[in-house]
Amino acid sequence: MRVLIAEDDPALGVLLARTFQSEGYAVVRVQDGDAALCAWREAQYALLMLDLNLPCRDGMEVLQEIRAASDAAIMILTARNDLEDRLRCLELGADDFLTKPFSLREMQLRSRRLLLRAGVGSGAVLRCGDLALDRVRRTVDRGGKVVDLTTKEFSLLVYLLEHRGECISRTQLLEHVWQMHPGVNTNVVDVYINYLRRKLDEGYGEKLIHTVRGNGYVLREPLVPTA
Repeated sequence: MRVLIAEDDPALGVLLARTFQSEGYAVVRVQDGDAALCAWREAQYALLMLDLNLPCRDGMEVLQEIRAASDAAIMILTARNDLEDRLRCLELGADDFLTKPFSLREMQLRSRRLLLRAGVGSGAVLRCGDLALDRVRRTVDRGGKVVDLTTKEFSLLVYLLEHRGECISRTQLLEHVWQMHPGVNTNVVDVYINYLRRKLDEGYGEKLIHTVRGNGYVLREPLVPTA
């Protein structure tokens, strides 16, 4: 699922983007109202994080235009603390409203509830054989058994599931899961792949995560359907 962040403060925009990326979401970040509308028309998003004080086009205008064409979840982020602004946003169709400065943890919890309430179904649950990952509820299970993953393990598994059946290189994983330059000398990918294998594959007859020697890793459906 995609999240669009329309925020003109670069530091806050980067922080929000990294937060959603760590939860396995694909993120697009823009810094003005015109770019927000352009990005929205070019792709489908499950959630819009929208600042009101945007250059080029005010956030209110962006909210009004997007809500007229979409029922996606929209959260307003703004330094404005005026009741009339808040009421106007709700009248225009905003789902939630956070006043800056806000708690990052509160933002995460509110955004998850928005996605659940909006009934996001398409793309919310990723599957491979008897493995199921729910990106909104943040749950993973294999064969009906709950699997506890760390935040980074969860993000790695999301990426592998999104590209199941494909050989994914260590370079791709470094760039998309860790947001690290591919030239960095690190074995962090191999370490986390091993973590996932212990939690997802050990104790099962059919393995899901396979090494493609010299190329990377692939998440594949079991050759024999699991019971």
